Amino acid sequence: MPPLYVAIDQGGHASRAIVFDHQGHALVQGFAPISVRHPHEGWVEHDPEEMVASIKSALNNVAQQLGERVSRLSAAALVTQRSSIVCWDRQTGQALSPIISWQDRRAADWMAQFDPHNALIHAKTGLFATAHYGVSKMHWCLEHLPAVKQALEQGRLAWGPMASFLLFRLLENKPLLVDPANASRTLLWNLKSLDWDFELLTLFGLPAEPLPRCVPTRHHYGDLKMGAHRVPLNIVNGDQSAALFAFGQPQADCYYVNVGTGAFVQRAVDKYPGFSSRLLTSVVLQESDRAVYVVEGTVNGCGSALDRMRDELKLTNMEQEAPTWLASKKEPPLFLNGVSGLGAPYWRAHFDSRFVGEGEPGQKVAAVIESVVFLISINMQEMWALSPTPKRIIVSGGLAQLDGLCQRLADINRMSVYRPHELEATARGAAYLMAGRPEFWPETQAGELFRPKDDQPLQDRFIRWQDAMVDALAQE
Repeated sequence: MPPLYVAIDQGGHASRAIVFDHQGHALVQGFAPISVRHPHEGWVEHDPEEMVASIKSALNNVAQQLGERVSRLSAAALVTQRSSIVCWDRQTGQALSPIISWQDRRAADWMAQFDPHNALIHAKTGLFATAHYGVSKMHWCLEHLPAVKQALEQGRLAWGPMASFLLFRLLENKPLLVDPANASRTLLWNLKSLDWDFELLTLFGLPAEPLPRCVPTRHHYGDLKMGAHRVPLNIVNGDQSAALFAFGQPQADCYYVNVGTGAFVQRAVDKYPGFSSRLLTSVVLQESDRAVYVVEGTVNGCGSALDRMRDELKLTNMEQEAPTWLASKKEPPLFLNGVSGLGAPYWRAHFDSRFVGEGEPGQKVAAVIESVVFLISINMQEMWALSPTPKRIIVSGGLAQLDGLCQRLADINRMSVYRPHELEATARGAAYLMAGRPEFWPETQAGELFRPKDDQPLQDRFIRWQDAMVDALAQE
């Protein structure tokens, strides 16, 4: 019988388990929501036990739906939010800290002291010294959580990316391992050696002993129990890294944009690239001694910015009304979007979001969505110099279902935007990797193409928005 694959997709608001066949068709799906905690301004957390339970619930749901077909599962994958970290007891598996989300900025002030070392950090990691990455969160745990400090003293501490904790808790062999995509988001992982960097560990004053062992993306991490069947888990990756492979091998002449809680722009490169002074360089796949790199831009406030707007304006029907608000001829105000801090290409941990101009609630929602488009487009401009010249934009993620967002992206960049029928790219990308990156990986249904139109008012707003950002940054 043809093999089946199960992808565990752990996202910001839910855990999913999706079963695919060898042609990339999704057959069954399990879903379990998770809560998000905001104990203080700038803090974003998840409960570790709830996280583990949500994944087990999704897997149990899938196993029940499969019935006897569960024996056809030949491989499993885990894809997670990058940059989220947790501390745990390597003997018992008990979590010693909350899962501190990638959006969390509680240690931004501590991180600021490393700004003079940004050139070294960027050269080694491809990233920048910001509080969104794991090192500041691990330091905070060691300084503020007695159980973490005690476990370190007793040689029982494990810490690192959330993916490593989930592997430890979900797999029968309790591995202490980490993949490249998740390890890289700690600011402790070297982009060239593909391993932990002791110069960085010394710089940040953290011990190496609690860190998981670095292994390739494709590796036998252990066995996942699905009913009475054991499934080898052979792929671990970050969510955005996996999404890049949703429709086959990524093409160097395309922009890949995934729009969810945050938005991420990626361009694949064939070999280890030179560094952009304002963008990230990331490893999205390592197999044996071969690595696939991308240049990447990040927008922190996307779905999270809309969630905040819904709460502030007390909008009960925002999701249903957003397409109408985007289609309105009324010009929205500008929104300077610093929700969860400014990511690429500005890199400011603290930036007060604000509207420039007035508007009704619907216009303000449209302005927030436009700000995401503007930030994505700024990152694309930074990537333009890479060769070959880009030909089109491929979008995925939940917010890509908004026609108004896709059309604006096409109009501003004067480039066609292709929206696949299947927008949830992360799990499908993991399935492609589990299947061994087959040459034939067709879409289950044709998507939609948004061709660029001449929208001068939008272009004018984009120019005014860029000027407003420059002025605001100069005043911060």
